[in-house]
Amino acid sequence: MTPVRFVCIGALLALATLHTTAGAQTTGLDLAKSKNCLSCHQVDAKRVGPSYVRVAERYEGDPEAEARIIASIRKGSFRKWGAIPMPAQNAVSDEEARQLAQWILTLKPGKR
Repeated sequence: MTPVRFVCIGALLALATLHTTAGAQTTGLDLAKSKNCLSCHQVDAKRVGPSYVRVAERYEGDPEAEARIIASIRKGSFRKWGAIPMPAQNAVSDEEARQLAQWILTLKPGKR
């Protein structure tokens, strides 16, 4: 293979990686919008519930983070973030809860 082909292949791989990351961000936000999550949560500001950035910060480094967020989405939670409980989100499937949890965990202050 010529050096030009190596550069082209490298560039394509880099673009694919960027597209995948950007796609996850867009898909997560779109899913949150479609499931009415943004009625109580915002990406970077507290509303009724905590911001998604704050959730990501709290669970950073927790190997069980994804499972914990999925459980909160599917089963609801009480007194994790204050006095207002989060009701179970029965309209969100297990797969959608997984996608939302994965997206939330990618959020960091200044990275959206």
